Order: sequence, then structure tokens, then C-alpha cells
Amino acid sequence: MNLTDDQIRRYARHIVLPEIGGVGQARLLAAKVLVVGAGGLGSPLLLYLAAAGIGTLGIVDFDRVDPSNLQRQVLFDEAATGELKVDAAAARLAALNPGVLVRRHALRLDSRNVRDLVRDYDLVADGSDNIETRRAVHDACMAAGRPLVAAAVQGTDGQLTTYKAYLGPPHPCLRCLFPDAPAREALPSCAQAGVLGPAAGVMGCLQAVEVVKELLGPPAPSLSGTLLLYDAMAARLDRLQVRRLPECALGCRHGGITADGSEANKISAV
Repeated sequence: MNLTDDQIRRYARHIVLPEIGGVGQARLLAAKVLVVGAGGLGSPLLLYLAAAGIGTLGIVDFDRVDPSNLQRQVLFDEAATGELKVDAAAARLAALNPGVLVRRHALRLDSRNVRDLVRDYDLVADGSDNIETRRAVHDACMAAGRPLVAAAVQGTDGQLTTYKAYLGPPHPCLRCLFPDAPAREALPSCAQAGVLGPAAGVMGCLQAVEVVKELLGPPAPSLSGTLLLYDAMAARLDRLQVRRLPECALGCRHGGITADGSEANKISAV
């Protein structure tokens, strides 16, 4: 893929990076990324992916913009209140970078529709806020052989990892890390527990970096097998190693914390 003069000017600061160059930028322009959730994580993620020149961005979100979103969802403004998030997001991204194709998916993902959607993209970035959606997206990505860059934030803490268990050992899957999903009622919502807006911004930006790295490919290191933890109040980042262990439901190796609370997957600080 040959870059146009306009693309060379727009992405000049990428092209001069030895980690990207013209070849890498062309790879980003050809890529198709599906972003699940246009919320506190999806907002900075989508802005930076569009600015980076990801050729096609799919956005999945069934919700509408509410004033309570604006404390952290920097993709939107007061004028967007009441609009479908996918519509408001598409307009904002088009204004930022008209060279990016934005596909809008105003739907609630579940096990019945997620697999067909995932297959249309090269990579998926998940910023959803419930365990059912996270598991459905993860399983669809593993079945389709698509990298999944997953981030989460609650309160003042965040976490980030990449799942590529479909490649085989040593890559772990979601169930290697969390084999026993907590009940929905056990996890407080943002409305109940709160969320620090800038902490969501940090995690969304870190997620964007990992998406770009995965699209560029080796020698850029992957977060697969590593869980990145962010403590905003302590200004601290920790890296935890996650091993692929036996009897995973996806055919990789099942570990994490067992039902009785003992360690089945020994997680060690890197």
C-alpha cells in the first residue's frame, strides 16, 4: 500500500519512528478494529485509534449519551446528549480524521450475534462494563482467531491485558485468569462504585497503544500472558505474569483462582 502525500503529512510523526515507519503506517491504514463500548475506555481509545489512522473502526454500543457520561466519556459533549453513542462517536471521529471508515453497530452483543461481527475485523478491543459481554466477546475472538485487547476500570483502579490463546501455549485465555466469573450483582456498577474519569482515560490510552502494537506485529512485544494493573491514587503500574494451565474450557489451560480461593494459576509479579 502506497501512502498518499496527504497521508505522509498527516502521519509524519509515526513514519519517522523506527518502530512504525511507512510500512507500519500502511499496515495501520489497512487494519480493521472493532471497539466494544464507547464509554470511559472506548472514548480515548477511539480518538487515538482514529488519529493513528486505523483504516476501519467498528463501534459497538446500544446506549445513548447521558449527562452523567460526560465526566469521563470525552468523545461526547453536551450537544450529543440523547444521541445514540455510535452516531455521536462516528461524527466526532469523522471530524478528527475523515480518512477513517467508521462502522456503527447499535446493538447489545451476546453469544448469538458476536461471532459473526468479530469475524469481520482483524482485532477486537473490549471496554465493556459487564462480565457476560466480556466473556462472549472473548470466546468469539478465540473461536475466530482474533487478538483481543481487553481493559477495565473501576473506582481508581484499572487493568489491561491481551488474549491470544488461539495461538496455543504459552498464551493464556480469560478463564486462565478468571475461571469463576462473579455474579453480576457482586460487581458494583460505575453508578454504584464511581469511577475516576482520568483513570479511565489512562486505561483507554494504554489500550490504544496495545492495539497499535498488535497490528504492527513483531518485534513489538505483546501483553499476552501479562496483566497490567494501574493504581491511580498511588501512581503505580504493576505487571503480573499469567500462566496457561490445565483443563481450560477453551482448550487452552484452565487456571486462575479456584472456587475455594486457592491459587490454581500462580500469578507472579514481573
